[in-house]
Formats: sequence, C-alpha cells, structure tokens
Amino acid sequence: MKIYHNARCSKSRQALSLIKSKTSDFKIIEYLKCPLKFQEMKSLLSQLNMKPIELVRVEEPIWKSNYKEEKMNDNEIINVLINHPRLMQRPIVKKGKKAIVARPPEYVLSLFS
Repeated sequence: MKIYHNARCSKSRQALSLIKSKTSDFKIIEYLKCPLKFQEMKSLLSQLNMKPIELVRVEEPIWKSNYKEEKMNDNEIINVLINHPRLMQRPIVKKGKKAIVARPPEYVLSLFS
C-alpha cells in the first residue's frame, strides 16, 4: 500500500492515520518533495480510472492564473501536474492495482475490505 501524502493537508493526515490504524505495511510517498515521473503519473491515472484534468485542483492559484484558459491535451496536463505537484488531488492511496483519491479520508477504508 502507498499513500501519496502531503503532510500539510489535514485530509492527507487523516487518511494516513486511518491506514496506520489498519496496517503497518505501507509506504509514504511525499510527492511534493519527489514529484512523480511521466510514466508513474500515467500509470497512477490508469489505476485511478481518471483523466488527468480530473486530478487537477482547479481552484489552486497556480492553475487559475496559468492554465485555466489553456486548451491542453492529456499529456500536457500530466506535465503540468509533474511540474506543479501541489495541483494534484490528495491524498491518493494505492493498493495493488487499485488507487483512490481518499476524499473524504474514510474512502481509504474501502481498500481494506
């Protein structure tokens, strides 16, 4: 199990706490410190069953001021997420070949059933 974690995000901290209450077998990926690579992002999006734009936090100032009006294809949006990882929805929790955006954090519990 992996959690793509932002320690400054309360939802991410809550999801991590729920994971810790269920298992000690997990890895924390601090995606702000170590942004995902292009293929990792494509794979994660596939596991999430999401289009890149669905993973974007469109209310973030970076997005609003730089990209909101742009017409971009999926690969271009992936590159934006890689270059600005804070734009990525969080927390993302992955178990095996399945991944979810754990918002609300309780969604993480579905990976344990």
